[in-house]
Amino acid sequence: MNAVDRDLGKSNDLAVLHYGDGEFVMLKPGRYVLCAVTGEKISLDALRYWNPIHQEAYAGPAEALQRWRELNP
Repeated sequence: MNAVDRDLGKSNDLAVLHYGDGEFVMLKPGRYVLCAVTGEKISLDALRYWNPIHQEAYAGPAEALQRWRELNP
């Protein structure tokens, strides 16, 4: 590992994903995504909730429900 590799690892922590039905595809490697409701970092290992239509990730079921209610008044 050289200095460039170390810098890339730090700047690429935020992943870019394409959310599908029941799965996601990594478009840009990273360690986490941001919750669309709270802005909280969500580790890719812990990511369980997202909306494929709006391409948003949620930290948990409460955030997913909150966003669903916002989108479906």
